[in-house]
Amino acid sequence: MNEAPVILQPGQLLQRGVSRHLASYGFACVEELVPARGLRVDVIALGPKGEIWIVECKSSRADFTSDSKWHGYLEWADRFFFAVDEHFPTELLPDDQGLIIADGYTAEILRMAPETKLAPARRKVMVQKFAVTAARRLQLMRDPDMHPEWD
Repeated sequence: MNEAPVILQPGQLLQRGVSRHLASYGFACVEELVPARGLRVDVIALGPKGEIWIVECKSSRADFTSDSKWHGYLEWADRFFFAVDEHFPTELLPDDQGLIIADGYTAEILRMAPETKLAPARRKVMVQKFAVTAARRLQLMRDPDMHPEWD
C-alpha cells in the first residue's frame, strides 16, 4: 500500500536542514519544543558537551516581521540562531544573533551566535524538557494509537 508523500512547509524544510547539519556536529535536535507557556522554539539542539542551542527558522520577510516572540527564547539557550534560506533578506536579522543559511537538506552556519551560558538550574529544566519531549514523540511513533494524557 502506497502512502501519500508528506509535503513539508517552508519552515519545516528549514528545520530539517538545520537538524541534519547540527547532527553532523554531534547535536541531537527536537523540533517544536515548548520551553515555557506561550513559547515554541522551531529547533532546539543538545550538543555533545551539554550545550543548548535554539534555532528560529524564518521562511519569509513576513514571517520575521510578524513574530517578535524570539526575544523570549534567548533566556532558554546558550546560543541563539536564525535560520533562513539563501533568498531571505538577511539585513533584516539582528547582527548580534547567530545566522544559519539552510534548505531542506543541509545548512551552513554563517555567523556563530554569541554564547550566554545558562544557569545550572535552567539547563537542568531544558535538558529534562528535551528528553521528555523526545521520548514521548518516539513512543507515539511506535504506538500511534496511544492516547497520551500529557500536555
